[in-house]
Amino acid sequence: MDVDISKVMTYEIKKEMAERYFGFRKLIEEDKEKLAALVRRQSLTSEQRIVMDLVRIYILLQDRTLIERFLILSGIEEVLFYDEYLLSSLTIRARVFSAFQVTGLTRAGRFKNLLLDCYELLVADVDNYREKFGELLDTQAFIAAEIKLFYQKNDLSSMLGFLRQLDGDDHSGLAGPIVTGVGDEMAAKLRLEPPEAIEHHLPVIPPLVRPDQIRGELKKMAEEALVLHPDGFDLSGLSRG
Repeated sequence: MDVDISKVMTYEIKKEMAERYFGFRKLIEEDKEKLAALVRRQSLTSEQRIVMDLVRIYILLQDRTLIERFLILSGIEEVLFYDEYLLSSLTIRARVFSAFQVTGLTRAGRFKNLLLDCYELLVADVDNYREKFGELLDTQAFIAAEIKLFYQKNDLSSMLGFLRQLDGDDHSGLAGPIVTGVGDEMAAKLRLEPPEAIEHHLPVIPPLVRPDQIRGELKKMAEEALVLHPDGFDLSGLSRG
């Protein structure tokens, strides 16, 4: 049986273009899935540690005005992860302060040190969060750049137009489904989109003021906050350092 060489070549060209495009698409989709998994992990680890840090400080400060002053003083400014219920729940208090070490000779001294320790932990966790957040942004930008570069070298509309030209009057079946019925709608479906912005899933948290810079102000806040606790803020369940 005679073989139409031109049809065979046309098929091979189409096959190679499709394999290259969909092979790259698969790699990018895998990279996007890995990025999404890293974002979820960041939310479940680093972000949750910051939530716990802030909840401790909110419980210690109690008063909304004091809390807002603290946030502005620390450099956060926006009221993050705040829920008024947190302030009065003894269950949540016991949970977030479980096995938390406290130092000091007097109740007031221990309360001040506890607030300072909580803030130092918050600063460390925010530093860690911001480092990982920056890494996620770098990964997101790398994937977006790879997609952009690919389409600079492989314009999808031109590729589909070229494939339609190759298809021509070919009714041999060799062309397969690669170009049959392909139009603008198909081109839109095939196009790779860059990863969704990290900021849509994780909060942007600014660098915090270093603890030694606001130590005095935090101690004054602790003095104001201690009198707001009817029980004097029971520290008996905390470990003594």
